[in-house]
Amino acid sequence: MKDIPSLTKLINKFVKERSWEKFQTPKDLAISISLEASEVLEHFQWKKDKEVKKHIQDNKDELADELADVAVYLFKLADKTGIDLSEAIQNKLAKAAKKFPVEAVKGDKRLEKYYAIKKQVRQTRKAK
Repeated sequence: MKDIPSLTKLINKFVKERSWEKFQTPKDLAISISLEASEVLEHFQWKKDKEVKKHIQDNKDELADELADVAVYLFKLADKTGIDLSEAIQNKLAKAAKKFPVEAVKGDKRLEKYYAIKKQVRQTRKAK
């Protein structure tokens, strides 16, 4: 598996060879992420859990393509905005670990605690 910088370089080469750089503004890349994520959702829309499992088995290549589309636009947006995605992910996980400590949210019965913490964080943000 290639790392994020290697994949970003590969994506940038692909885009440059096609002269698509001028079309890939941060705004348009953000829109593209959302559009492609919606295509991922289409694979799951209206399906029950048992149907989802079979759908994934039967359509794994198509789902993989949609996930790759999301990742390509995400990597490109991070590169375009000067964000080190590896570092951003590590920082986000560290923040989430503080916000949602294992002992407070682990297990099925802890969902209420998870949502209470999440609600509290949102209210704190609004108050600022």
